[in-house]
Amino acid sequence: MKKVGIIGFGRFGKVLADLLKKQYEVLIYDPNLKNGDNQVALEKVLESFLVFIAVPISEFKKVVQEVSNYKLYNTTIIDVCSVKVYPVQVMEETLPDHVGIIASHPHFGPDSYSPFRELKTTLFPVRDTYNRFAEIKQFFESQSIRTVELSPKEHDMMAASSQGITHFIGRVLNEAGVVSTQINTLGFTELLGVIEQTCNDSWDLFRDLQKYNPYTNEMIDKLVEVIEKLHGEIKADED
Repeated sequence: MKKVGIIGFGRFGKVLADLLKKQYEVLIYDPNLKNGDNQVALEKVLESFLVFIAVPISEFKKVVQEVSNYKLYNTTIIDVCSVKVYPVQVMEETLPDHVGIIASHPHFGPDSYSPFRELKTTLFPVRDTYNRFAEIKQFFESQSIRTVELSPKEHDMMAASSQGITHFIGRVLNEAGVVSTQINTLGFTELLGVIEQTCNDSWDLFRDLQKYNPYTNEMIDKLVEVIEKLHGEIKADED
């Protein structure tokens, strides 16, 4: 059985490990785990033919810099960050030229993963040195996870609205104290679902989604501008 490594064993790392175990032997390294706590040395993980880096976006550069100090023979590194331009830039600038690079963004997480839901993941062969893109694509699709091939820029431009706005609105509604009532409409119930889905993630993930996607701030500025405009029109009608 082929060996696949995972660096980072947080909430999503656990989901990823359970998924990969269906076809591969999975080796795990996370400095936050206790020694012997189902993990092996980083050097051993990096001997795998595929290595997923599943750490917070804010820690990604530090981890890639550490990884680059190892020999990395016959290795392809795959990120799972929710943004793509930033981690791809880090990997291209930091990893040796012989190391393969595949960008991925699984569009599911600990709260949304289910074999009974329609799931998808973004994939892009940044530097497919060892021709592994087809295998990882086939693996996801064998698990009924649809793959979408997008460049990092295309991904981030789309994610600014589909993901950045969703998380922003979910946080705003939560901070505003929006809760369920006895007279929920269908639309309001769906909004509550957005709050639940986005606010179960850490504040660090929310902040990183806004900070590391170069297109998100522009989208949020536009949203705030429109909210203020509509609010102003309502107040004008009252006058």
